[in-house]
Amino acid sequence: MKILNWLLVIVGICGLIGVRILEEKLFYDPFLGYFHEANKNIGFPVFEWGKLILGYVFRFFLNLLFSCLIIQGLFKNKQWTLQGAVMMIIVFAIALPIYLYCIGNQFEIGYLFSFYMRRFVIQPLIILLIIPMFYYRKQVMMREE
Repeated sequence: MKILNWLLVIVGICGLIGVRILEEKLFYDPFLGYFHEANKNIGFPVFEWGKLILGYVFRFFLNLLFSCLIIQGLFKNKQWTLQGAVMMIIVFAIALPIYLYCIGNQFEIGYLFSFYMRRFVIQPLIILLIIPMFYYRKQVMMREE
């Protein structure tokens, strides 16, 4: 059974890496180049709202799937995996509208603020908080037993 758990973790990590490597091919995101240049003086990209939002939602669901595989493989607890998924959905539900507002105002709210909001939309950063939190929770539960 441990092999299956480690396989889930490896597939999850490889999936997250794959999403990152194939981002230009898989997702519609004209802001990839814009932020890659790290030059706020270049022209604001032309884009289609519908395709952009669908691209972000699709990317989020792939990241969510692979993140849940990692959580399940590490902790072997479906309830915790569900809780992790809910936390990631909440962060995405907060970050996406803020980032879309930044886009609507052509990043007038601040280039760096927009850059980091975008990170919460396109990258599964919350997993870096969830894993230590669940690990701590597991340690506390083991001490109580």
